Amino acid sequence: MDEGKAAEPKPRWWSRPHLPGRTAGRETGPEDSEQPSDPRAPGVSAGGAPPEPGTPYSDPPLRTEAPAPLHAPDPYGTPPYGRPGPWAPAPPVQRPATPPHGVRLPSAQGAPALGSDALPQQHTAPQPAALPQPPYPQATLRYDPWSLPLTAPKPPRKRRSGGRAGVVLLGLALALVAGVGTAAFLGDRDTGEEAAGGDGAERRSGTVAAIAARSLPGVVTVHVEADGEAGTGTGFALDGRGHLLTNHHVVDGAKDGGTVRITLGDGRRVKGEVVGSDPGYDLAVVEIDGGAAPEALPLGDSDAVKVGEPVVAIGAPFGLEATVTSGIISAKNRPVTAGGSSRGSELSYVDALQTDAPINPGNSGGPLVDTDGKVIGINSSIRSAGDGGGSGGSVGLGFAIPVNQGKRVAQELIDKGTASHPVIGVTLDTSYEGGGARVGSRGSVERGGPADRAGVKPGDVIREVDGVAVEGAEELIVRVRSHRPGETVELTAERGGKERRIQVRLGSSSGE
Repeated sequence: MDEGKAAEPKPRWWSRPHLPGRTAGRETGPEDSEQPSDPRAPGVSAGGAPPEPGTPYSDPPLRTEAPAPLHAPDPYGTPPYGRPGPWAPAPPVQRPATPPHGVRLPSAQGAPALGSDALPQQHTAPQPAALPQPPYPQATLRYDPWSLPLTAPKPPRKRRSGGRAGVVLLGLALALVAGVGTAAFLGDRDTGEEAAGGDGAERRSGTVAAIAARSLPGVVTVHVEADGEAGTGTGFALDGRGHLLTNHHVVDGAKDGGTVRITLGDGRRVKGEVVGSDPGYDLAVVEIDGGAAPEALPLGDSDAVKVGEPVVAIGAPFGLEATVTSGIISAKNRPVTAGGSSRGSELSYVDALQTDAPINPGNSGGPLVDTDGKVIGINSSIRSAGDGGGSGGSVGLGFAIPVNQGKRVAQELIDKGTASHPVIGVTLDTSYEGGGARVGSRGSVERGGPADRAGVKPGDVIREVDGVAVEGAEELIVRVRSHRPGETVELTAERGGKERRIQVRLGSSSGE
């Protein structure tokens, strides 16, 4: 009964999930056997035939090729973020085929010029109109977009006629004179302020040249002849009436019938007459005809002078008239005694300003001026190497009488012909070699004088004046004479091993 019926293959358990002959719930016939099967279907080999019985099941092989990148590969091998790796090298210089608009580069010999028809046209965009070419030569450097921009040299500045030459010569002159003048002059050049050359040129205030220009017309040279001898010194104008201030030792020889002649700043020579002189202060006033009087120099305040301030000394060292030197104030209140070595001259006691401005014989009586051109001292003496008597040249130790003292003394000499000295009314023991100044024995304190009224006793040793120590009798005189008559000073005296402070109101004595 089964003859004539085709036998169907017996289904197996591993082929039941997906029968190769079934499509959409039906069995396929022989006509469907030639169609390719899906290689990804489980249980079917790559050739479309089912695996042999007993073969274990395995997944199809995974895709091994990398997916296509979304961007071009990195030619520099830059490491991914957060991972170590070598840094990328600097990009090569990308030089454009044509230079920027407005820059013309010379072409190599025998080669076509840039931008000519020999090269293919790189840009078709319209170009702006060419800029006008500058009058200076074009740059010949090769263009590099990463280099500094090409800049044309600035056209030369027009030179002022005569101005630059005057500046250079003035700078050399100031450098030879002093550092303070040179520093101020260089400050002028840095700020663009130029000094015009020629006579009457305006110079910056405070330079040596400016001080000299203002002061020299009021400085004179004093010539004294007496007993067949001649001497030279310096003086300066006090007022417009012909009064000149100088040192006593400059005109001392004229008191015995000598003559005094004055050489003015403009070269004129006139006759002078000594109005008054005081050896204790080493000051004298000479008068000339008022019609020939030079312009007076302004007077400053010597009490306000500070150590280290620049100063200028003017005089006639060794007869060289109108010599200008400069330096600084080295110290104040230097007790200086001078004179008393010839012709029975008296000692002068000066509470001096010390300066390192070169002062030499012939500078005596000349002005010591500050940077404002005001007189702060009257050059009087020097300390020289060797004998120490001031007969040699300058070693940077010059001394000047403070102008505050000079003003008072000069006014008294003009008014009365003599000057008054402040005194305390004691006689000092010059043989005492201990510290301080000792009052002499019995009779050394003037009865009823300033010291007697204050309580000073014979034998007292005065150690200080107004808190400033004194080392001897001469220094005590200098400290006292730095004051005016009628002023009060405080003396620190030692008596019987005990110190006491004594207030003394200074008296007055004539300098005759």
